[in-house]
Amino acid sequence: MSWFSKKTVVVPVDFSDDSFEAVELVLSLLDDPSRLHVVHVLQDVAAGQPGMLFSVLEEAERRDQARKALVERFSDSKYSGVAIHVSFGDPGQVVAEFATQIEAELIVLPSHGRSGVKRLLIGSVAERITRLAHCPVLILRR
Repeated sequence: MSWFSKKTVVVPVDFSDDSFEAVELVLSLLDDPSRLHVVHVLQDVAAGQPGMLFSVLEEAERRDQARKALVERFSDSKYSGVAIHVSFGDPGQVVAEFATQIEAELIVLPSHGRSGVKRLLIGSVAERITRLAHCPVLILRR
């Protein structure tokens, strides 16, 4: 039995290979796939962007498309029970709040390894989650 086996774990995914590898790693360490929560956060483009007005229906459609893509990606029987969540907002804040809400005991995510100017311009989701989370955060590096 590993430390992970009875934990509730959140893995944010951004459809990158690294994030899907994080899901695979956590799944291999859990006894029960239902303890794994996969979270994808869509950018809330309606907020603060002039000329970008999205209706509630368009947001629902974006959410449905993202959820459908994740359900398709995790359609194999080994993923049976994995919870899939799609939200809108700032990824770092949404993931940290979600983990608190479900009383997760761990967040696992890859670091894309950006540094310097790219990190300053893009921001580091991993760093933001680490600062805001109320549980341990495991950042996977290549």
